[in-house]
Amino acid sequence: MAVALVLGGCSALPDKPTRATMYDFGPGALSLRPGTREAPLPPLAIDDIGTSGGALDNMAVLYRLGYADAQQLRPYSQARWSMPPAQLIRQRLREQLSQRRAVFNAGESAALNRSQNAVLPRLLRLDLEEFSHLFTAPDASVGLIRLRATLVEVTPAGEKLVAQRHVIVQRPAPSADAPGGVRALTAATDAAIEELEQWLQQAPAR
Repeated sequence: MAVALVLGGCSALPDKPTRATMYDFGPGALSLRPGTREAPLPPLAIDDIGTSGGALDNMAVLYRLGYADAQQLRPYSQARWSMPPAQLIRQRLREQLSQRRAVFNAGESAALNRSQNAVLPRLLRLDLEEFSHLFTAPDASVGLIRLRATLVEVTPAGEKLVAQRHVIVQRPAPSADAPGGVRALTAATDAAIEELEQWLQQAPAR
């Protein structure tokens, strides 16, 4: 009787909570890009990516039901990014840009070159305005990223605006769930970085 009661009590215990699946953008480049005869691009400093705070400052994978209530951001309950999206995007951006130029953190280049007449690298600032899995219908969705990029010249007198650009990229999701949203957001991020890279190369020369 006692054994039966113990076993019955065990069966009534709640299941262990399911751990959320952790996502990032993948392992990145698995080998160095073959060398080319193209001249290296000018060095660049990258600031931390800013956000408007709130939902984009945590590690939730977010989605919107654009066909029902586009103003509401919802988190997938069993999916998380490995770090806040702004940090993931910055990591991916630096990895890509470093293949053609020297890339520094903001302030790092000034510390490395303290000469009074030194020409410091230009500084790229990014603001992440949207990063979500957007459903346009129950069975149709995209990964949406929206960034504002600002390129400035760092001078002894202060910062001088060189150029500014808004980048908005959508990529279709292969499935209407968190894994599909993650793949779509990864593809959208890579496309946005490619657009930023081309824009930086077309920026006015010094």
